[in-house]
Amino acid sequence: MRATAVSLCGVAALMTGLVAAVPSAAGTDARSAPRTAHTPHTLTWKKCATKDHPRLQCASLKVPLDHDRPHGEQITLALSRVQHTAKTYQGPLLVNPGGPGGSGLSMAGFVAKTLPKKVAAGYDVIGFDPRGVGRSKPALNCRPGHAKPVRPATVPYTHALERANIDRARAFAEACGSKYADVLPFIDTVSAVKDLDAIRAALGAEKINYFGYSYGTYLGAVYAKLFPDRVRRMALDSVVDPHNVWYDANLTQDFAFDARHKAFLAWVAKHDKKYRLGTDPAKVEAKWYAMRSALAKKPAGKKVGAAELEDTFMPGGYFDGYWPFLAEAFAAYANGKGTGPLVEAYENFGAVDAAGDNSYSVYAAVGCRHAAWPRDWEQWRRDNWQVHAKAPFMTWNNAWYNAPCAFWPVRSLQPVDVTNASVPPVLIFQATDDAATPYEGAITMHRKLRGSRLVVEQGGGNHGITLSGNACLDGHLAAYLTNGKVPQSGGEVDAVCKRLPEPKPRSAARGAAETGAAPSGASGSGAELHGLLGFRG
Repeated sequence: MRATAVSLCGVAALMTGLVAAVPSAAGTDARSAPRTAHTPHTLTWKKCATKDHPRLQCASLKVPLDHDRPHGEQITLALSRVQHTAKTYQGPLLVNPGGPGGSGLSMAGFVAKTLPKKVAAGYDVIGFDPRGVGRSKPALNCRPGHAKPVRPATVPYTHALERANIDRARAFAEACGSKYADVLPFIDTVSAVKDLDAIRAALGAEKINYFGYSYGTYLGAVYAKLFPDRVRRMALDSVVDPHNVWYDANLTQDFAFDARHKAFLAWVAKHDKKYRLGTDPAKVEAKWYAMRSALAKKPAGKKVGAAELEDTFMPGGYFDGYWPFLAEAFAAYANGKGTGPLVEAYENFGAVDAAGDNSYSVYAAVGCRHAAWPRDWEQWRRDNWQVHAKAPFMTWNNAWYNAPCAFWPVRSLQPVDVTNASVPPVLIFQATDDAATPYEGAITMHRKLRGSRLVVEQGGGNHGITLSGNACLDGHLAAYLTNGKVPQSGGEVDAVCKRLPEPKPRSAARGAAETGAAPSGASGSGAELHGLLGFRG
C-alpha cells in the first residue's frame, strides 16, 4: 500500500471524460465461499540454488484461473522451498513478502537462513510468486516504462499537471484492460488465498503454517477466515488494517509517512556536524521542500524531478537503515556540491520502484479489484488536497500511484471481513511508528482475529520488524514457531519490545566501502529483508 489548492478555473474541463467506463458500485464476491477439493498434483522440485541460498529448490504448480471452474483455464504458480532437516517435522511454512505484487521466491531462503537453525530445521519453508507475479505465468506487465523518469510533478498546482497525471493513470488502467481482459477479473485476494490452499494440497499437508509481512498479513488473515481448519500457526508482521482496504488506508498512510519523514529530517538536524543542513528540524524540512521545488523546474541529471525525489526518499519511511544514504544525497544537493549523489540515490532507491513494472501491475490489479474505489475524480481531488495540507511529503505521490483504480476496467469486489476467524492463536508483530501500515491497523486486526496475540516494538518506525536484528521480537517469533508459545498479558498488548537504536551517519571508510551498494548497502538482516519486501507495502 502506498501509501495546496487547485484553481477552480478549468475544473469542469478536467471532469470531462473522467467518468469511468465501469459501474461505480462494488460487486459482491460470489467466489468467497471456499472450495474444499483440489485436483491432486505432484510437485517436481529442482535445484535453483543461489550464492545466498544454496539449499533453495524450485517447482511449479498449475491452478485454475477461476477457482469456480476448476477444470477450466489453468495458470502457473512458481514455488520455492528450503527443506526441513530435523527429525521432528512441523509441516510447511508458507512465507509472503507483501505488496500486493511482491515476489516470494527468495523469501523462503531468507527466512530459512535468518530464523534460528533449530527452528528453521523443523519446517519446509515455502516461498511463492502469487498469481500474476514474477515467475508465475502469466506475469502481468500492463504498461512497460510507466514510471520512467522524468514524470510530471505530483502536486497538481496547475491544471496541466493534474491533467498529465490523470492521463497517465487512465492510460495505465486502459492498457491493463486491453492486455489482460480475461485475467484481471481473477487477480484478487480471494483467488490468491485459494491458490494458497492449492499449494497446501499439492504439498500433501492437512494444515499450513504461515508467515506474512505487510499485505501478506491481510492475505494470511483472509486465508484464516476462509480456511480456518487448515491453519496450524500464523505469524503476521506489520499489519494491514482489514477495516480500511484500500482507499481510506492510503489516506491514513499519508499522515504516517509524513510523520516518518519528519523523523528523518530531525535525525539529519541531530547530525548537523556531518550534513551541515542546520540543527533546527523545521529549517532542514524547509530545505528539503525547496529541493523538491527546484527539481520540479530542473531535474537533476535529467532524471530526478520532484516525483522521482519522492520515490527516492520514500524508502526511508520504510527502513531507517537507509537514512545515512539519503542524508548524504540531500546534503550534497542542498549544499551546492553537485547532483551526482542525488542521482545515485535515485538509482539505488527510487528506480527500484520505477523499474517494478510487474509488481506495480499486480499491485494495481489486486488493489483495484479487491475493494471499491471512488470513481468520481472530484472526491480524489478533495480528499487528497485536504490531506496534503497537513501531510505534504507523499500525499499526491500516493494518490497518483493508486489513481488507476478510478478508471479500472473491472468491477470491484467486496473485501472479506476477517472477524472471528476461528484459528489457533495468531501472533501479530507491529511497530508503533510504522508508516506503511500504521499501528491502528494492528489493533484492529488483533481485535478481529479472536485469540490473537500482539507484540509491539515501542517507538519503532520500520516496516517489517522481525528477522531484522531485534532479539526480543525474534525471540517471540522463534518460541511461537518452535512450540506454539505466545505471550499473554490480559491487556490489549501482550508483549512490548524496545526498538532498535537509530542508525549512525556513515564514516568516510564505511562510505567508500558501501558506495553504489544501496539499498543493500545498508548492512544486516534488516537491509536484506527490506530488499525483499520492496516498497509501497
